Amino acid sequence: MQEVRARARERMQGFCRVCPVCNGRACAGEVPGMGGLGTGAAFRANLEALAAQRFNMRVLHAAEDPNPAITLLGKPLALPVLAAPIGGVAFNMGGKITEEDYISGKLAGCQAMGIIGCTGDGVPPFIHEAGFGAIRSLGGHGIPFIKPWEDSELQIKLDKALETGTDIVGMDIDAAGLVTLKLMGRPVNPKSPARMKAIIARTPARFVLKGIMTADQARIALDVGAAAIVVSNHGGRVLDHTPGAAEVLPEIAAAVKGQLPILADGGVRTGADVLKLIALGADAVMIGRPFSIAAMGGLKEGVIRYIEQLRRELISAMVLTGCADMASVSRDILR
Repeated sequence: MQEVRARARERMQGFCRVCPVCNGRACAGEVPGMGGLGTGAAFRANLEALAAQRFNMRVLHAAEDPNPAITLLGKPLALPVLAAPIGGVAFNMGGKITEEDYISGKLAGCQAMGIIGCTGDGVPPFIHEAGFGAIRSLGGHGIPFIKPWEDSELQIKLDKALETGTDIVGMDIDAAGLVTLKLMGRPVNPKSPARMKAIIARTPARFVLKGIMTADQARIALDVGAAAIVVSNHGGRVLDHTPGAAEVLPEIAAAVKGQLPILADGGVRTGADVLKLIALGADAVMIGRPFSIAAMGGLKEGVIRYIEQLRRELISAMVLTGCADMASVSRDILR
């Protein structure tokens, strides 16, 4: 991973510093780029909320060979991890590799390690086209996320997403205020519950809503027919001064846990971070920037190496907190 990160630092020069600790301080306000919007407070809040959680270490138990595998939306996952939808290599990551190579490497590495990668959307069209092509080439192994465009563009992209062979699609509804899209003349809109229900009802695939940050929004997502939600503040890139995902996850889990799968995304860097979010109520976790760095630095092999690292870290944390499998993880492992 040191070699992968060194190559990523060279390729992303001027767009991402590949800091020893990816906490949003050096890149505050760098949107486009890999930073957080405005002061970067929302980006930092994700890290700070996770860092505030402490483990109860327990080693007198029989969980000597933990199993981190889960099933999510009918899909077996070797780890409770998905690679979050991040695209735009040219204007966010330096453009020293192509969008096609980036997303293909990211998704292929995820498939090789038994997890799922997600693809992003945006302007120009080659972002979603590269993502769709990568999913299609892997036999539908991937989840395409579409932004909340106006009606005609939204439907066209959803139809094309389904043509990839996937049976799960998503919408990052938290992109409704994404400044980069407005700068490019392609505005996005929030969706009313009635509108969102109609979109989901006519989409012949399980529909994931990403960008849920309050319990009432989680209940609405459940009511409109979402197959799963992602607790996320879009990596701190859409609204300054929001709380971190780990801050709001427990109240959202209290509202809808067991009624639909809950994913959480924000500030996850290690396998121990994954375990913290599972303990706080998530069923699985999305990871964004670290996967982009791994793909930029090593394509498929870089992604594989990062997932191997995550697996080692997660299993170690499970051993040291007495968790035999994901079903046995509870809030009790945290202080």
